Amino acid sequence: MKLKFSIQYGTQWGQNLYVVLTYLSIDQTQKTERLMMSTSDGMEWQLETTVLESRKHPISSFSYYYQVEDTDGNVLRKEWNAIPRTYYFDSAKDYVMADLWRDVPLQYHLYSMAYHTTMGLSVDQQVEPLRVPLYRKTILFRVSAPQLQKGQSVAIIGDHPALGSWNVSRYLRMEPIGRFEWLLSVNVDAVLLPIEYKYVIIDDTSHALVAWEEGDNRTTAGLLPADQTMVPDGTVLVAYGENLRVKEHIWRAAGVVIPVFSLRSKQSYGVGDFGDLYRLVDWCAATGMKAIQLLPVNDTTCSKNWSDSYPYNIVSAFALHPHYLDVEAIGVLKNKTKMNTYHRQRQELNALGYSDYEAVDRVKRAYVQELFDEKGQQTLESKEFKAWFAQNQDWLVPYAKWLDSSVGLIYFTQYHLHLQLKAAADYARSKGIFLKGDVPIGVNGDSVETAIHPDYFHLDAQTGAPPDMFSPNGQNWGFPTYNWGIGVVEWFRRRLKWMEQYFDAIRIDHILGFFRIWEIPGDAVFGLLGHFSPSLPMTVGEIEYFGLPFRKDLFTRPFINDRVLDKLFGMHAPYVREHFLMPKSYGLYDLKSDYNTQKKVQQAFEGRTDENSLWIRDGLYRLVSSVLFLEDPIQSGMYHPRIGVIGEPVFEALNAEEKDAFMRLYNNYYYQRHNFFWGAEAIRKLTDVFGSTRMLCCGEDLGMLPDCVAPVLDQLRILSLEIQSMPKQSGYEFAHLDGNPYRSVATISTHDMSPLRLWWSESPERTQRFYVSMLQKQGRAPEQLPAHLAEEIIGRHLYCPSMLCMLSLQDWLAMDGELRSKNVRDERINVPSDPYNRWKYRMHITIEDLLKADKYNNKVRTMIQRSKR
Repeated sequence: MKLKFSIQYGTQWGQNLYVVLTYLSIDQTQKTERLMMSTSDGMEWQLETTVLESRKHPISSFSYYYQVEDTDGNVLRKEWNAIPRTYYFDSAKDYVMADLWRDVPLQYHLYSMAYHTTMGLSVDQQVEPLRVPLYRKTILFRVSAPQLQKGQSVAIIGDHPALGSWNVSRYLRMEPIGRFEWLLSVNVDAVLLPIEYKYVIIDDTSHALVAWEEGDNRTTAGLLPADQTMVPDGTVLVAYGENLRVKEHIWRAAGVVIPVFSLRSKQSYGVGDFGDLYRLVDWCAATGMKAIQLLPVNDTTCSKNWSDSYPYNIVSAFALHPHYLDVEAIGVLKNKTKMNTYHRQRQELNALGYSDYEAVDRVKRAYVQELFDEKGQQTLESKEFKAWFAQNQDWLVPYAKWLDSSVGLIYFTQYHLHLQLKAAADYARSKGIFLKGDVPIGVNGDSVETAIHPDYFHLDAQTGAPPDMFSPNGQNWGFPTYNWGIGVVEWFRRRLKWMEQYFDAIRIDHILGFFRIWEIPGDAVFGLLGHFSPSLPMTVGEIEYFGLPFRKDLFTRPFINDRVLDKLFGMHAPYVREHFLMPKSYGLYDLKSDYNTQKKVQQAFEGRTDENSLWIRDGLYRLVSSVLFLEDPIQSGMYHPRIGVIGEPVFEALNAEEKDAFMRLYNNYYYQRHNFFWGAEAIRKLTDVFGSTRMLCCGEDLGMLPDCVAPVLDQLRILSLEIQSMPKQSGYEFAHLDGNPYRSVATISTHDMSPLRLWWSESPERTQRFYVSMLQKQGRAPEQLPAHLAEEIIGRHLYCPSMLCMLSLQDWLAMDGELRSKNVRDERINVPSDPYNRWKYRMHITIEDLLKADKYNNKVRTMIQRSKR
């Protein structure tokens, strides 16, 4: 039995095309081969391979995909393989596959679990290698039809009697093989090629032909060599028609964004939990929303204090946070006195206007411990737990060992967390509502992940973000950066597979990190001393090519003179000279070795909170970062211009000609030099990591955007994030909602921003400009945002072209004067520039009360229905 592959693909010099072929045996064993194809012109690629069957492991099916590699075996590009090319195996036949390269389809979102959920389709469906009749000469027609509506099927009609002779009543109905794929085998024993055909849509009830696909007729021309006018004996010619050429119905959805910890119900213990998700789903169903977006739900327990409230500082990529356990759903304690005590504590915690992380931690830990003492062993000995443990022990055992606590209690907690989140997700799916999870860009530097996979990370570096309008010193998140390789890719894929149990869509946190990450030295406190990684640092020759003579000592060491000291420290300048600096020639100074990094300065001032000490400490931080260039930590003798240095003392020390040269160099480095390089990096990483997931992928693409970001996200069909007050087009203060791309998520604010009402009151000048230019109103804007204007702003977002309109709960409630919070400042979740921010926002009303607000809920439902979401 032979398999013959052919594909048209234009390669560059040094690139080769491979077929990755997997055989599945009847006993479920797999064998994978990677076979190089041949070409004579770099365009037409062929491969013929003989399949030798093992009597011990007879083959039941085979699947394959194409990939491009360089001469060193590095994979440069892979086909989209979320819908596998898989076929039933018949050892008596030869198969001929004449293929086209498969990119991510335009209708990618129709294959997603999110779409399946909202349309009431099964999310567990797989593509099955259906066994169909094979003849002496067979053409196997296959097509993908995600545009079909319920109660419709695909059929084929062609110009030959074997295909109905274009007679609409003689169509041949195809067989579904899962995931919108359709298959049909046709006997072409006496059929001369080529033949022309089209796919059509059939109504299952009336059996009537509903629609022809658009475009030219399809043809078998080119599937076989030009001199072959018939399919050879014993051959199966596979005609994979890619996507059905029918316009899909526009799918759009609206939803709510809220962290789990922010949910409030009468049953919760001072913090939102997975049980509260049921009630939130009921509210979404009542208002016509189709999506609930959450912040990360992973465990962040490290310090056991308020710093653990930061949901992106995860210690495990798989373990769920114990705070989100609905404790009483597991069981009630036998001791009624103890239960009364816990109920009193629950009332006290729920009476707070915020979520008290440390108090919740104490109460829930104590409750779960007592519950475990009563029924933990019974759970751990159950068949259900043992089956779950067998599937999850690869992450669960190291996680429990890393926590260095009661192993049984940890297993018990994680098992029930899984059961509760899975049940809540399935309940949401049953209502046509999908959960959207969050994939954090990093992990805690002291976590189970860095402990068991230290080779996956650069533990001597930190992740952050360059300076922006919110954080002039940049952001330092403290996460180690990734050492990208096969291990990291497989680790990410395992994370996504784990998330698919609960989520039908995901937010890819800081997706720019897959293009390039802002890497900060381990001895820095702020983000100013970072550089992009990967990047193309500059040689001395390149720097001087722009007209700037390179002086290493002056440009790479802190620039400190008396003028700088007097300006930074004022009356404290003499004290700083005496205690922290060493004089050198030309009136310059060096920092003493005990203070020559920001981390050393931070340690030296630990515990000193008086105003003078803080003033001096912050000034020393600035001195450390007062450099023009940063030497690359790996490639000695290569340099990165320090970001945001224009206007700093070291820049002002240059003469006019040198300043002009540096400006040209700086603009080239940050806005031109890396575009192609970062785009190629992102396509490879994002395809490797997210290319096979069935969750709808949405990127958080805010910040300093290279020009390559938009085309890469478009090519990979990843939804962008669009915020009207943060336009991506330079030179504009606000974006026009009508300009949002369809493949995007529209929102008003994120957890890192002020909610709508707070944003409105923060800057009257900016609000006035928004009021006049975007809302087209006359006169003076109200000082506080009235409910009717909030309703108008939300309505405009609902009607915009974006596929998803996801608004925070605070913003949804802004359009009701009675339901919204009285204190607008309590609604902010995070301040990115504050490393000590406490993540404690909680709904001010219960979900139960929200469900009773019929007038408001009906208004929201009407708005969503009228906007066709």
